[in-house]
Amino acid sequence: MDFKPDELRWQAVADEIRRRIADGVYQPGMPVPGEPRLAVELGVSKGTARRALNALLADGTLYSVLGKGTFVSRSEETGAPEK
Repeated sequence: MDFKPDELRWQAVADEIRRRIADGVYQPGMPVPGEPRLAVELGVSKGTARRALNALLADGTLYSVLGKGTFVSRSEETGAPEK
């Protein structure tokens, strides 16, 4: 992944995950790669991957299930999975 000089790396990673969701690579309800895999895939530290995932969890793009993983939200309005 190429980073712009004035761009925060965690923000670039978050934007890449959002792009993958928009492009249909990650579908609603689908798990996203964890920190270690994202770090390797995108050439960043695990801490950078963690910060990006936390930002996406905070804005409702992703949700997590304890012991299961992190998933793409089904509804962008609520950030929660549809039941």
